Amino acid sequence: MEKFEVIYSQEEDVAIVNIRGFLDAHTAPLFEQELQKRVDEKKFKIVVDLEGLQYISSAGLGVFMGFIEEIRGNGGDIKICGATPKVYRVFDLLGFPNLFEFAENRMEAVVKFNNQ
Repeated sequence: MEKFEVIYSQEEDVAIVNIRGFLDAHTAPLFEQELQKRVDEKKFKIVVDLEGLQYISSAGLGVFMGFIEEIRGNGGDIKICGATPKVYRVFDLLGFPNLFEFAENRMEAVVKFNNQ
């Protein structure tokens, strides 16, 4: 099983959180800590790049739901990009595309913030 990683970077005023490997009950707290750090730093424009993500469980999906209200309440948003068809299907089954904006890639996601 591929090691779970959370890689943070920044593009303009957008925080990029890249997650790779398997996001499940064991690794969800790492992802949660990363998002909490960004919120603590008052970075409310967040792109979560799933390019290297191979699997997501309900625990992983719960992390997104746990932060979205606070982030939107502060005038920000979480945009999701780079999901493989397999990973996207999990989001789609649970109606996430109605709640979150999905983009093909990181550049497109960042541009969506700049066009708001």
